[in-house]
Amino acid sequence: MCVERAHLLLLLASGWWCVSGIRVFTAGDVKAVNGTDVRLKCTFQTSSAIRALSVTVSWSFRPLGSGHEETVFYYHEKPFPPSDGRFKRKVEWAGDISGRDASVVLRRVPFSFNGTFSCQVKNPPDVHGNVGVVRLQVVSTASISEMLILCVAVGGAVLLILLLVMMGVSLRRCHRRRNPETNHTVLQHQHNLMSC
Repeated sequence: MCVERAHLLLLLASGWWCVSGIRVFTAGDVKAVNGTDVRLKCTFQTSSAIRALSVTVSWSFRPLGSGHEETVFYYHEKPFPPSDGRFKRKVEWAGDISGRDASVVLRRVPFSFNGTFSCQVKNPPDVHGNVGVVRLQVVSTASISEMLILCVAVGGAVLLILLLVMMGVSLRRCHRRRNPETNHTVLQHQHNLMSC
C-alpha cells in the first residue's frame, strides 16, 4: 500500500497526469450566397508553446448526403493548397499560426460546397484533441431576415443624414433670429455690392 502511494505521488509530482489536448473552435453553422467568398473560421488553444515549424493544420470536406471525405487544405510551415479536385484555386490560407488562427477562405462558393468542413490542428506534443466542424450551407440569395437587416441599416443611415441636415438648417435659422444686426449687416453688404 505504501509503495502504491509513493508511486502515485511520484507520478503526480512529475506532472505525468497533466496531459491535455489541443482545443479547436469553429463558427459551427455558416451560410454563404452562391458565388461569394466565405471565411471558415478555425481557432485553437494549446497547452504547449507554439512552434511554427511543427504546427500542422488539416482541412477536409464531406459533402451533404453520401460522398467520400476530401482534403481541402494543408498547412505545415507554409500553405499547401490543393493541386486538383473541386477545391483547386478555390481555397486560400487566411490564418496566423502565432495568433492561434487556422482559418481559410473559400472563393466563389458553388452549391457543391454544401457540406461539413473539418479543421484539425496539431502542435506537438499537443496532437490529441477535438476536430473543429463547420457546416456550410450555400444559398441562392440572402435570406429575408438578412435583407431586412440590410434595409434597416441603409434606412437608418439615410434617416440619420436627413436628421443632421434638418438640425443644421434649424440651427442656422435660430442663429439668424437671435442676431438680427448680423443679418442686417450682411444684407447691407450684399446691397452695396449689387449697386456697384
